[in-house]
Amino acid sequence: MNSSALLKRQKLLKILQVPYIFRQRCPKLKALQNPCAQIQNPLRVLGVSQYSTQSTKFPEYQMPSVTWGVVQGKKEKLVNRVKICDYLKTLGIIPHELENLELPSTVEVMSGRVEFLQKLGLTIDDINEYPFMLGCSLRKNMIPVLGYLEKIGIPKSKLGEFVKNYPQVLHASVVVELAPVIKFLRGLDVEKQDIGYVLQKYPELLGFKLEGTMSTSVAYLVSIGVSPRDIGPMVTQYPYFLGMRVGTMIKPLVDYLVSLGLPKKILARMLEKRAYLLGYDLEETVKPNVDCLISFGMRREAIASVIAQYPQILGLPLKAKLSSQQYFFNLKLKIDPDGFARVIEKMPQIASLNQHVLMKPIEFLLGRGLPLEDVAKMVMKCPQLVALRVELMKRSYYYFKSEMGRPVKELVEFPEYFTYSLESRIKPRYLKLQNKGIRCSLNWFLNCSDQRFEERLEGDYIESESLGPSFCMGGKLELPGNDIVSDEEDESDDEILYRRTVSL
Repeated sequence: MNSSALLKRQKLLKILQVPYIFRQRCPKLKALQNPCAQIQNPLRVLGVSQYSTQSTKFPEYQMPSVTWGVVQGKKEKLVNRVKICDYLKTLGIIPHELENLELPSTVEVMSGRVEFLQKLGLTIDDINEYPFMLGCSLRKNMIPVLGYLEKIGIPKSKLGEFVKNYPQVLHASVVVELAPVIKFLRGLDVEKQDIGYVLQKYPELLGFKLEGTMSTSVAYLVSIGVSPRDIGPMVTQYPYFLGMRVGTMIKPLVDYLVSLGLPKKILARMLEKRAYLLGYDLEETVKPNVDCLISFGMRREAIASVIAQYPQILGLPLKAKLSSQQYFFNLKLKIDPDGFARVIEKMPQIASLNQHVLMKPIEFLLGRGLPLEDVAKMVMKCPQLVALRVELMKRSYYYFKSEMGRPVKELVEFPEYFTYSLESRIKPRYLKLQNKGIRCSLNWFLNCSDQRFEERLEGDYIESESLGPSFCMGGKLELPGNDIVSDEEDESDDEILYRRTVSL
């Protein structure tokens, strides 16, 4: 190319530096108002051949490469990204997973995000567990989300732990995603003061879609008889069931328990009080434990009663516990495996009672001069004896001996005597019998309601006696009119944790 043509080319290349307004007014330059337009040959846009010897209209303008601005912008972003990654590496943060994540424009902004997260209580290891949180803007994401979480009841001191357990919350929209979930929980009658507690237990709830698993789980439980007003307390106690699929988790468990003879109505009452039963794995825990009960001599027709009395038995490491208790009853009371099975059928809570606790009532009875075989008979007939407080047994026993003056053999025949309250049932009723001059068995005047007792007093004859007292199924071990051993002694760790959870 000669020097004249080169000069003309340089002059033409200056055109892209023409001010925007000027190019707007120039028809031929209007096409170049977007500097990022991909133009392979700007000379052709002007209708000028690069080899033309004709003079141009605007020789005073010189134009750089069309892609200069774009390249410079990309280069600057790339340089900043490298600087930010180097900065993160100096902190111990591994930036490899951030390749496709949009990072802030400067190291200073990233430094602010890291410092903010550290002030919340997150460590570098926590950030490395979920580095995507570094893509969240302080102003647009972190501060609004954390402010909302604090507003709905999560203590400020617990926000760091909450983010650590569920860092995805930082990406959420307060209006579009978080607020609707809270509204849904309130619609289930979860108390406002319990919302924060529920979310701390199961923060993943904030990521669920309302029309999905949560709604389906609630609808199914109501369909089997769970009262809608009890759903809220169930969520507070065990929110995890809201994330369980009905078809693969909840319904198979319900169907299996019903197949054992548990009516849905009873099962619904059990779930209302102990929603955590839904978390027991059917194949890994529930079915093996039912098989274990049968292998220890429990009758299949009694399994439903055992579960209704003590639902937690489905989740225990049952084989080990029953083996230990069976050996204990055989060693201390000479009760054979069949007898032990009958004891568990009547009081399955024995599977979890501490053997030191079990021995106290047994030692008390033996200390009163009762033969071992008689104590064994008493326990077989009324296993609740082994869960009573010895102090209360002593009071009842001394009243029986000193005031009532009855032979000890009556206690062997009716050991349920110890399960009634001395002050509210035994004393008042015995005094009325004395006033009337009636002589009767312990069973006759204790094993009936107050109304029935009054009717018996007015009767002209003593009717035949009924069997011993019945115990309500499905509840925590409670003996009529008497206290059981302390919660700390007779409950497993899981039971103590559950009781404390429900009391919150």
